[in-house]
Amino acid sequence: MNQTDPLPDSNGIDGGEKLNFSTKLAYGAGDLGAAITGSILIFYLSPFLTDVAGLRPELAGRTQLVGKVWDAVNDPMVGVLSDRTTSRWGRRYPWMIWGAVPFGIFFILQWLIPNFGGGEGRQWGLFWYYTIISILFNTFYTVINLPYTALTPELTKDYNERTSLNSFRFAFSIGGSIFGAIIALIALAKFADKGQAYLFIGVICAMFAVLPIYFCVWGTRKRVAVVAQKYADAETPVNIPIAEQIKIVFQNRPFLFVVGIYLCSWLSLQLTAAIIPYFVTSYMRLGDRDVSQVILAVQGTALAMLFVWSAVSQRVGKKATYFMGMTIWIFAQSGLFFLQPNQVGLMYVLAILSGVGVSTAYLIPWSMLPDVVELDELETGQRREGIFYSFMVFVQKICLGIAVYLALETLGKVGYIQPKAGIYQEQGEAVLWAIRSFIGPIPTLSLVLGLILAYFYPITRELHTELLLRLNERRAQLPEEEKE
Repeated sequence: MNQTDPLPDSNGIDGGEKLNFSTKLAYGAGDLGAAITGSILIFYLSPFLTDVAGLRPELAGRTQLVGKVWDAVNDPMVGVLSDRTTSRWGRRYPWMIWGAVPFGIFFILQWLIPNFGGGEGRQWGLFWYYTIISILFNTFYTVINLPYTALTPELTKDYNERTSLNSFRFAFSIGGSIFGAIIALIALAKFADKGQAYLFIGVICAMFAVLPIYFCVWGTRKRVAVVAQKYADAETPVNIPIAEQIKIVFQNRPFLFVVGIYLCSWLSLQLTAAIIPYFVTSYMRLGDRDVSQVILAVQGTALAMLFVWSAVSQRVGKKATYFMGMTIWIFAQSGLFFLQPNQVGLMYVLAILSGVGVSTAYLIPWSMLPDVVELDELETGQRREGIFYSFMVFVQKICLGIAVYLALETLGKVGYIQPKAGIYQEQGEAVLWAIRSFIGPIPTLSLVLGLILAYFYPITRELHTELLLRLNERRAQLPEEEKE
């Protein structure tokens, strides 16, 4: 059979580029677990460590930095290993299947508060406990999430279908974040003891995080098998040494632009997410309930806008869509710095506007990445989704670790006062100024830099179409070349 012919299977999935709804749904669901746990950690782990477990802000920031640095370091390793994996389940699925349950268990363990006595010994006991658990959790987070993210180009080669596919992915991603915020809202209202509330959040979210991973495997494996059969010459395991792969990755100019765009937008998002609980409680002088409501306003709007931006992207292209979203986000982000404590209504308006822009930060860079993978295939003759996706996730996790570390380290140095008996303390001017800086001008500058990088991103829709034509021509000729 010719490689360009569709290859139907029993579910009506063929080798054509249009994906059916059930495949997109199953693929999107695969990001639910990472989204639920990731959003809970970024929004709630810092206040849990500083205000409930009683860890000093500096140590709370450092334990998360260590965990995320390790998390980032193990990404290239898992990426390369998944590229080289051969099994009856393919390259990606064995990692997802075996990593899901430990992933849930170690998430729960992050919300326990061990008894290490008092004084300085307790501080370091908690620091090492949460650091070790963070390392173990992040190991299994990578084991399931990195192979999952590398599935995108294995499901479709079509430019617009990839944007649509990522719309489903990030619909579940943002939906998982919303689900986590709702669970937190309920738990913090239900339990007088905040330690019990956070443990409840951990258990419920872990249950809902693990099961969708298996649904994703079940719902996408036939489509991946069909595409792998159609492009069999592109699915051989990678045999280039790791050092050489890294060198080639960094010689891919469009990939460096995608990394820069993603770094700038994601650093802004992570800085904002890390400081929101302190901004709402210490600066706006509101309660835990309002923290969850602000998160819901941002993420709910981002979810609603995902499919809008996907449709816009199909009409005007990815770069123009990114510019539209970032402009709105910059306006909202800079406005937060000038917000006054009595302007609660305006705070929610700015949160909604931020959500409009945040959705493009989720959607566009990840939609650009498969195009970069194909450019690399054209230049090298091999597909290395794992190594490219691992570097993207590497950037994401480094951004998260640095953002949380900088925010908490700064709060500790300028004199943040931890709550006593669950009651928030009045903070000094230096603390309030630090909080406002981390939610206003610093993220805004990062977003502006991302816009500059997006302006110079070289792969347009027209260039991608030409790229696919050249790839298809080479794939059609490859069997004849091998015969020679």
